[in-house]
Amino acid sequence: MTVAKESSLRSTLPGAYYTSPAMYEIEKEQIFARSWICIGRGDALEDAGHVLTAEVAGESILVVRDRSEQLHAYFNVCRHRGTRLCTSASDAVGSTIRCPYHGWTYGLDGRLLAAPNLKEMPDLEKALYGLHPVALASWGGYLWVCLDESAGPLAGQPDSQLDAQLVQRLGSLDVMAAYGLEDLAVARTITYDVAANWKALVENFTECYHCPTIHPELTTAVPEFASGYGSISGGRWHGAELGQEMAGFSRSGRATRPPLPGLTGGAERLFYGVILLPNVFLILVPDHVAFFRIEPVSAGETRVTCDWLFERAALADASFDPGDAVELLDITNRQDFSACERCQLGMGSRTFRDGGVLVPSEHLIADFYSYLARALGLPDEEPWPVAPDGLRN
Repeated sequence: MTVAKESSLRSTLPGAYYTSPAMYEIEKEQIFARSWICIGRGDALEDAGHVLTAEVAGESILVVRDRSEQLHAYFNVCRHRGTRLCTSASDAVGSTIRCPYHGWTYGLDGRLLAAPNLKEMPDLEKALYGLHPVALASWGGYLWVCLDESAGPLAGQPDSQLDAQLVQRLGSLDVMAAYGLEDLAVARTITYDVAANWKALVENFTECYHCPTIHPELTTAVPEFASGYGSISGGRWHGAELGQEMAGFSRSGRATRPPLPGLTGGAERLFYGVILLPNVFLILVPDHVAFFRIEPVSAGETRVTCDWLFERAALADASFDPGDAVELLDITNRQDFSACERCQLGMGSRTFRDGGVLVPSEHLIADFYSYLARALGLPDEEPWPVAPDGLRN
């Protein structure tokens, strides 16, 4: 569908962008293999020999902590015959990583230490057959990896992947720093398997045009969203500030905890939604943070892991119960993901081949489309190409 430039409507992406397996393969290489990808919590690796595995752009990656407390990331592939070394999401391998097939053994620093019948292979230089490393960084208490050796830093520079997005969204890195993300701990985790393309989830998180239709609980907590014009483009006053009875972002409206200690100057009444492309969403509220990790599984499937983060002191209190806060966002998540699944069903229709439209309150989605255009090497203009190489539903 072609929309006139002077129209209040803008074009969405064509249907194949959401449904085509070939498009998904392109995105794996052009976006997920070239970006820093969040794969899990750093505190999941407490001791030497603890391993965390994750899939990034079709590659299995393992992260391990060594005896000096250093973390290392490697391709989860034995250099001998390509055997996958670790098959569970988390494990403890001890002092070495040993291939279960032929027994090639690697140090936690990735060096090849031993192989059966090694004396019979004098030309095998162990220094050349260590595990292939993967770039690894930590931010906000989470581990991030990047398969692209030429990629810039994750954070710490104005044009880095996270800093650039945080400044664009929040205006200053200080706003994010006030939440002390790295000092928080996980109180609850829920994993959702969503039968929808990952981009549909990003679009849903970007706009609130749908909020009055499907989110009665959320719009009670954040009344501005009830208009359909609320968005994540700026901090939103919490219900209590608008004279409502809501005192906290929870199902009951009660505050679960006092505001996080770094929040001052009115920030203790703000709601923020933050997208850190390509695979993290954040919900920042006065007493906790929800951290979403998005994992595309196929063209039509996405796994979402949501952590509810609170002060560590709260978790140490035997009477602490995060259930009230978790319930509100869990209800909202399930409403959102159900809506995305319905969209996925329609995006495969021949009637959606050229896409749909965005109304004015959804125009922020166009910023996401610009991101995709840069990543995929496409013109940032409407109407969008049907898909690279003529892909169609």
